[in-house]
Amino acid sequence: MRAAGQSHPGTLFMDTQPLPPGVILSESQSPEVAGCLIGQAIGDMMGLPYENVSPRRIAKLARFDRPRFIFGYGCGSDDTEHIGLTAEAIRYANGDVATFRRRLASSLRRWFLAGPPGIGLATLKSCLKLCLGFPESRSGVRSAGNGPAMRAAILGVMVPAEALADFVAASTRLTHTDRRAEVGSLIVARLAAEAPRLDPSKGAAWISGVTDEFSKQADLEPLLRNLQLTAEALLQGLTVPAFAEQLTSGRGVSGFIAHTVPVAVMAFFRHADDYARGIEQVIRAGGDTDTVAAITGALIGTRVGVEGIPLEWRQRHCDWPWSIDRLIHLHRPPLVLWPIIVLRNLGFFLIVLTHLLRRLLPPW
Repeated sequence: MRAAGQSHPGTLFMDTQPLPPGVILSESQSPEVAGCLIGQAIGDMMGLPYENVSPRRIAKLARFDRPRFIFGYGCGSDDTEHIGLTAEAIRYANGDVATFRRRLASSLRRWFLAGPPGIGLATLKSCLKLCLGFPESRSGVRSAGNGPAMRAAILGVMVPAEALADFVAASTRLTHTDRRAEVGSLIVARLAAEAPRLDPSKGAAWISGVTDEFSKQADLEPLLRNLQLTAEALLQGLTVPAFAEQLTSGRGVSGFIAHTVPVAVMAFFRHADDYARGIEQVIRAGGDTDTVAAITGALIGTRVGVEGIPLEWRQRHCDWPWSIDRLIHLHRPPLVLWPIIVLRNLGFFLIVLTHLLRRLLPPW
């Protein structure tokens, strides 16, 4: 337990007299929190144009000097929206996990009703259950998808260590009830919490410590096995794309948390102090590039801060309502703007369609 007056490095909580739930703190974002939020948003933006593209084709198409979503600019997908909603719920709850769960559930309902163009199947089912009146304790579906991992890194930097497992469980079970989804998300959250202080050269030892902790839980395969392969790949000096190819037989990183988390962890330890290189490497791995780049970006961003993220990329992030400013201040837009969010999502969907049509053309 922390001594009185001591705070988690990235926390927005205080160890003085606790505030009631619903009172939002005015404290400015710590470097870790800002780096995590912006790191995930920029990683999401850079990976989005290459989602579900094979590694072979990415090698021919990809350029990383600037975003490639629309005319040299980019925006975020559900990966950015989920980390923003989670951070806002953490601030609102002020340390109370039940309030956090209710607030995040409410935010997910609002988000879902605005028609997000990008949403995983398990998250879709869970949000539909929430909208139909299912309680938060019964909204999750059995899935080991990577949705909860999108919300995990910010928990690691904003929630005190002694409460982290409870907050991760609350976030995960809203949408996913598979134990692998929860443990995979907890690993991401812990890594984010420790990222500023870790020695990247000892990544294999850190991973081995995590796998040893959960080794007696048989229901966590193949997550633990793939994490052990991550540790071995680090010791062998493999690149991130080479490791991903080994893990997925060259098909690209899937939305399965046992693929997503090991690749993001590998990318963090291989490129902990080089944000741009880490993002480029996970995108070259192919598959679910926006989510893997988002999680990787959050982890490295927590360590290097906003200034460690390429300025050219940050300046070309052009989105609403989850702009860079909103991510920093974590405020909800007025309900009256909800129809505009629907229109934004429709425009986003149309741009995605143009990318899908482009993929029908060479080079293949």
